[in-house]
Amino acid sequence: MIKKAAPWIFVLLVAGWLASKMMPEKPAPQGFNFVEFGKLPVLVGGRVMPMDSVARISLSLMNHHGAYEPVPHKPVPPVAWLVNVMMRPEEADQARVFEIVNPELLDLLGGSDRQDKLFAFNLFSFNEFKPFLSEIEKQAQAAEQTDAQTRNAFQREIIKLRNALLLYLRLKNSLQPEGSPDFKEEIDAFAQAVPTGMQAIQDRDAGKPFDQAAFERILQFTQRYQNLAQARYVYAFPDPAAPDATGRWQHVGEALLGTIRTRRVEPAVGFYATLISAYRQGDAAGFNAAVSNYQNYLRRTVPGELNRPDLEAWFNHAAPFLQAMVLYVLVFICAVLSWLFWPRTLARVAGWLLLLAFVLHTGGLITRMYLQGRPPVTNLYSSAIFVGWGAVLLCLFLERIYRNGIGNVCAATAGFVTLLIAYNLQLDGDTLEMLRAVLDTNVWLATHVVVVALGYSSTFLAGLLGVIYVIRRLFVRSFTPELSRSLGRMIYGIVCFATLFSLVGTILGGIWADQSWGRFWGWDPKENGALLIVLWNAIILHARWGGYVKERGIALMAVFGNIITSLSWFGTNMLGVGLHSYGFMDQAFNVLIGFIAGQLVLIGIGLLPVASRGPKRPVAPLEQAGQLTK
Repeated sequence: MIKKAAPWIFVLLVAGWLASKMMPEKPAPQGFNFVEFGKLPVLVGGRVMPMDSVARISLSLMNHHGAYEPVPHKPVPPVAWLVNVMMRPEEADQARVFEIVNPELLDLLGGSDRQDKLFAFNLFSFNEFKPFLSEIEKQAQAAEQTDAQTRNAFQREIIKLRNALLLYLRLKNSLQPEGSPDFKEEIDAFAQAVPTGMQAIQDRDAGKPFDQAAFERILQFTQRYQNLAQARYVYAFPDPAAPDATGRWQHVGEALLGTIRTRRVEPAVGFYATLISAYRQGDAAGFNAAVSNYQNYLRRTVPGELNRPDLEAWFNHAAPFLQAMVLYVLVFICAVLSWLFWPRTLARVAGWLLLLAFVLHTGGLITRMYLQGRPPVTNLYSSAIFVGWGAVLLCLFLERIYRNGIGNVCAATAGFVTLLIAYNLQLDGDTLEMLRAVLDTNVWLATHVVVVALGYSSTFLAGLLGVIYVIRRLFVRSFTPELSRSLGRMIYGIVCFATLFSLVGTILGGIWADQSWGRFWGWDPKENGALLIVLWNAIILHARWGGYVKERGIALMAVFGNIITSLSWFGTNMLGVGLHSYGFMDQAFNVLIGFIAGQLVLIGIGLLPVASRGPKRPVAPLEQAGQLTK
């Protein structure tokens, strides 16, 4: 009884542990309520997001780990760093958040002799850059004179560092002017200066005697807030009276300049001023009360703008894709061990954990679709999520049909690797960003892009099965002719799906191109890559049907399909040319080259003869094409 219940108990324990990790955060009983502050909506990059996302995205643009080293050393959430940047910039200037990995840039800034021992990468604070700001700007301007595709590593890094520093300065001026000792007092003084100042301006324009002191004071405020408005990045102040959603959010500089026109300080400015003053004074109760009051104000004035930021803040915390990665690792371990020990029990555990991982993967995918209001594939990050999801779905069917554990291993590998790719891609910025004009149509995103991504999924899955064939044939003594034929049938069936999805997706893309750009086919690198996938899968099928290859041949050809698909998926973006070059990321170049080299090595290994393992068994002739799908 206990033996039968053990798998269930283990799976339930894992599920309970994951549920506890994904439960909504609770604020600390004593202290500042950063959890609720992280839910406050703001407009950044054309979309409304929570403060929590602003913190995470900003950190990921400053270092490729999305982390920072606070001063003093203690673990704090990213949004706590953002609060410091916006409200206590003099303290935030000491936190190490800017990463430098280029040795030449390290030498320029005198940091080559300092190695961070905690995180094993070099992080610098804003204060450490202050003596070099002019030199960084000078070197970045010189680097920009070089064409983007021919810049060397130093030029790319210096431009990236300059942009990260500019972002940091904009964040510091998002809620208040940097250097304001007490923003609430400043706002109160400004509110008092507006009526007298405007009267002085009117009297002066009318040629009447006017209050010179009031006139100069309003000019000083105006100049200060005009300069502040030039640092626009975070639009944190809603304008309920705006005629459309585009103008509903204002930068603090714009909101304050609007006060001169309306002679009334926007309520949102007052809430933030109270909040900032409370934080600077260390008044946690005042800070928490101001956050709560501001949330109530938002519910009354812009109720339609709150649901998605609330959900996104929880989504950031729950990290369903990260939890799914953990499950895929467990599935892989259980599935592989099931080939050695307790086959039924471990296979059952692997299957249930795989279902749980797929539910998390699917839930994360659907949540992203709701947050973005788009079909699942909109950029490289989302394509990695969807390609992995499609591969896992196909593996579930494979395991259901063959029940040999191979489907579980393939699902775990494909799910983990694609989510790992997505995890690294998300460190390049906002993964829910506004769509580029070329993609901004839900009809084609839901048809062409999704079908092509399923073509990637199935082609990669066929290649993964080919890799398993090569490894098991070479290293596992239990690799029997029956298993060889079984793997051959699995690869063949998946290649059939890959051919169908790739062909249909490519044709749909041509129709989209005809409607968008006035031509069906333009020999664009991305279009050529899609065509190569179709042709290679067709070659595999014809080689199989014509009897030119058997199980080993089709497995090695499927492995080569991994190379073609990776070049079509990522390699064409690295060329930086063509209408589809909207996802360029040169840092993945070495990874791609390593992946291709690994596939070529596997193909070479697969071509090696294997010594006989015991008496040879008669190998059944290759099935006829019409029998292969049975």
